[in-house]
Order: sequence, then structure tokens, then C-alpha cells
Amino acid sequence: MRSPIKTLSSRVSTTFVPTLYQDVAPLSEEIIGKIRDRLEQLYEADWQDARQGVYPESLLFDNPWEDFFRYYPGVLVDMPLIWQRILQKQYQQFDEPIVRESYPKYYLQNFHFQTNGYLSDQSANLYDLQVELLFNGAADAMRRRVLAPLKQGLGQAVNAAPHSLRILDVACGTGRTLKMLRAMLPQAALFGTDLSPAYLRKANQLLSKISGELPQLTRANAEELPYADHYFDGITCVFLFHELPPPARQAIIDQCYRVTRPGGTFVICDSIQKLDHPEFAEMMDNFPALFHEPYYKNYVTDDLSARLQAAGYEVREIQHHFMSKYWIARKSG
Repeated sequence: MRSPIKTLSSRVSTTFVPTLYQDVAPLSEEIIGKIRDRLEQLYEADWQDARQGVYPESLLFDNPWEDFFRYYPGVLVDMPLIWQRILQKQYQQFDEPIVRESYPKYYLQNFHFQTNGYLSDQSANLYDLQVELLFNGAADAMRRRVLAPLKQGLGQAVNAAPHSLRILDVACGTGRTLKMLRAMLPQAALFGTDLSPAYLRKANQLLSKISGELPQLTRANAEELPYADHYFDGITCVFLFHELPPPARQAIIDQCYRVTRPGGTFVICDSIQKLDHPEFAEMMDNFPALFHEPYYKNYVTDDLSARLQAAGYEVREIQHHFMSKYWIARKSG
């Protein structure tokens, strides 16, 4: 079902800036039907995991409505600036107060054409709403698909020694995945890293409102994780790898392997790929044209399983849900 917020945004876009969509191929009714079917399957899997006690059912209804209503006017106000960047092909534009030193070059992008990329409080405030608009309200449901394989990988320690568990969320952003992890693992020690101070501030605001120990948030480049070897029982990473150039993808996987304990689990959630879904190739080709994603074309043909194996992981399973793909990997030992 199409959300009313997304419908409004789409109508505003196509009415006032139709030239933005001239190079975008329309999707066939058959493909749209397949997308709808996959969305229903995602919601069914989400509901079944909650019913079976993998995580609390309350997570299914945990939408940040207050933030959405508060910041939706900001999304509309930001649209003309986004359109201007698209038309003028401005991909690395930042306001003067934004500090750009100490970031890798590939990070200094207006991803999704959003104002100031990932480096402003405004961007952090709008991000969750923008992603929900992009995925028609399914972003959190896709994030929750990392929870079941992580919990399964943690094994008996979930019940036998829950206080001993250490879980890291790499590129934690606004903290949505960490909030879900806290609901599933209320006694585990949670950690999150991100490159953006603004997004870490937003994550701290979100996570400080929930019960339990506050996750330890650290500003860090995931290519150089600031943790000891074999430190974490489990690691998650959601929607990061399609925004990285190939060398950074491998460097981050290598670092995750280093800090995973023997027997530990690493779960990646990211976009579907042409390797598995050639029927959606046209849609994947459209994505970089609609949203500034400079590394996406390479990502959709990149073999992350080979990268995980090169680091030393054993890929236990690959799953597909709606528009996302999941790698479940284990460190031997």
C-alpha cells in the first residue's frame, strides 16, 4: 500500500520538476506487482518472528511518528535544494560551517542529494523519514531482518550468559538498529560506531529515551575500528556497503573480522544485487539516477560473499527480503 506521505512527495516532485525523471525508465506493471508481493512477504516474515518471540511484538509498531510529523515540513522545504543539486549536478556541496577535514573523500558526498550529506543535524533529523519515504514505510522491517540470524548465531549465550554478550552496530546512523537490538537483547552490552557526529547526536537522543544500559557510541571510521581483536560476539551493519567504494568495503569487512570473536556472527543488510535479481535490473539502474549513489553501480555486481571469505568468514546463509539482501557470516573457532 502506498503511504500518503510518499504519494504527496511524488506528486510534488513530478509536478514541479518533471525534467528530473526524463532519464528514468518507468517500471512495468509486472515488476510493480513483484515488488508488492515482496513487500507483503517482508511484513509476514516480520510478524512471524515477533510472534515466535525473536523480538518483542511492540517493535512492529515502534514508528517515530512524533519525529515524522515534526520534520516532514523540513523534507518539503529541502526538496527545492535537492532538485537544484540534481539539475546542476552538484554532488559535493556543503554549507560553510560544515567541517570536512578528517573524513575519507568518498564520504564527502551529498548522498541522496540531501543537504550537507551526512554532516549536519538537519540531515540527521530528516534521515529516518526520508528512508521510510524511499521504501514506502518498510525500512524498519528490513532492518529487523538482521535480528533473527544474529540471535541464532549467538546461540545459547542469549539465555545462559546474556550479560556477557557484546554487540557492535557498524555505521549505526540515527540508532534505529541499536534500538531494535536493545529490545531483543535487553542485557547485552551494545556498541555503535559512525563517522558523523550529527548522526551520533541523533542516535544518543533516541537511545537515551529507552530503558536499559545506554549503548556506547563512538565516532570512528569503520576501516579502523577502535576495538581489541576478538572483542564482539556479534556485529551488524545495515545499509552501508552500497555507499562505499570497493577498497573500503573490503577494509571494513577485514576490520569486522578482526574484532569478531571466534565463533561470532556478522550480519550485513544492504540493497539487492543484479547477481540475484536480474528481473529488477532496470529498477537498480534507475536508483543512481534518482539518488546520488556514486558507488551503487559497482555494488550491485560486487561479490560480498567472496569479500567475506577473503577476510576469513564462513558465509552461512544469504537471504533476500523485499529490496534488501542479507549475508550471515561466522568466524570459525
